[in-house]
Amino acid sequence: MLPKSLQDTIDALGLLPGVGPRTAERYAYYLFRSPEKVTKSLIEGLKNLHSGVKSCPVTFALIDSNEDVSRLYSDFARDKSTILVVEEPLDIYAIEQTNSYHGTYHVLGGAISPIDGITPDQLHIKELLSRIKKDSVKEVIIATNPSVEGESTALLLQKMLKETDKNLKITRLARGLPLGVDLSYADQITLNAALENRTNL
Repeated sequence: MLPKSLQDTIDALGLLPGVGPRTAERYAYYLFRSPEKVTKSLIEGLKNLHSGVKSCPVTFALIDSNEDVSRLYSDFARDKSTILVVEEPLDIYAIEQTNSYHGTYHVLGGAISPIDGITPDQLHIKELLSRIKKDSVKEVIIATNPSVEGESTALLLQKMLKETDKNLKITRLARGLPLGVDLSYADQITLNAALENRTNL
């Protein structure tokens, strides 16, 4: 019943995670009603997405295709003796927005998940261990997500890092209850972390 071009747009938007049929319809109709320059801007951005972005060969952060390594690694102002380990590239930008961390990063490329077929050898762990020696790293901050998969990955990393360098300082981001959340709505992992990380008053 819908024009083919509109239906094709709905189908394409429906491929995005978390976008159901009704949401895809609303997005497509919004784009149709918007000025053509909005749609053209979106098309240009998508057209260059794969050709204009690549992974840093050292940190596995996302970088421009014309860059050799991430600026967050090559910048002399960054402390190469500290590495903050995250699961995905976009996690870096959440940390950077705090303006309180000045070390470097390492992206694992996911977390261990046997159900999804993600094993330790599929993550960038070997590259992390190589960097620790190459950059004379003194501290590794594990910042995996507070999920079952994230916790499993953190435990494995902790074990492997201790075996690599006995003098290496291994830390984990503090976890606990976020502001504005009722105890009854908090999950067990968050509550357990809040209890373990309780502080004196």
